[in-house]
Amino acid sequence: MPSAIIFIILISFNVYAKDYVIGGGDSLQISVWGSPALSIAATVRPDGKISIPALGDIKASGLTAMELTDLLEKEMARVVKTPIVTVIVTNMTNYRIFVFGRGAPAGVTTLTRETTLLELLSQLGPLDSADLENSYLVRDKKKIKTDFSGLFEKGDFSQDIVLEPDDMLFIPDNFEKRIRIVGAVNTPTTIPYREGLTIMDVILSAGGFTEFAKGNDVLILRNKEDSKRKEISVRAKDLMKGNMNENISIKPGDVIVVKESLF
Repeated sequence: MPSAIIFIILISFNVYAKDYVIGGGDSLQISVWGSPALSIAATVRPDGKISIPALGDIKASGLTAMELTDLLEKEMARVVKTPIVTVIVTNMTNYRIFVFGRGAPAGVTTLTRETTLLELLSQLGPLDSADLENSYLVRDKKKIKTDFSGLFEKGDFSQDIVLEPDDMLFIPDNFEKRIRIVGAVNTPTTIPYREGLTIMDVILSAGGFTEFAKGNDVLILRNKEDSKRKEISVRAKDLMKGNMNENISIKPGDVIVVKESLF
């Protein structure tokens, strides 16, 4: 047997040992080759320690598996000659991601394996109310990633990143960007804004015109920087007949008014 001590570090769930920091509540399997009395399954206590026969209490919280193994090697050298140590994190309870803001369900998500931003966003449920463009990721009190729209809505996987324990996601709502259509449509409604949305898309989402609609007298009310609204007239009836010049692009916060004919 070589004089050097051999360490085998295994972390379950595909999380690299160097990335994951052990904390209270984590379950560990510690095996010492040739020394079954020192091999134990342990749960890290709230004080961050584990108890090992012949060694007593060992501080595990705040260490990576590699660091814990190095510590155990030094301690076990007092009772075992050239020990071979295996440390397995069998259950992680500290890979926590914090989600806040009104655009997604707020709370704490405890992950059990290495997870990317896209994977987590996909687990949060419908994000129709989320303003992904103004969302951001905080790590160590610094914004390291802003604007999730390219990743989540356009599939630009180059923007995906691996999440780390205690990352925080801020996802605001898109209330100010939502599009409303009112007046002589079958189902007046509010819909989320998305890039590329047109007046035809909005009218169709409202079920089309009623029989009393003045299809060529449709207004788009658009906010301006001076807090006033600009009125844009649209001959939407002509649009429905094939005049695509009237298919105006919608901007965030637009309100579409379809006027009604009295006769």
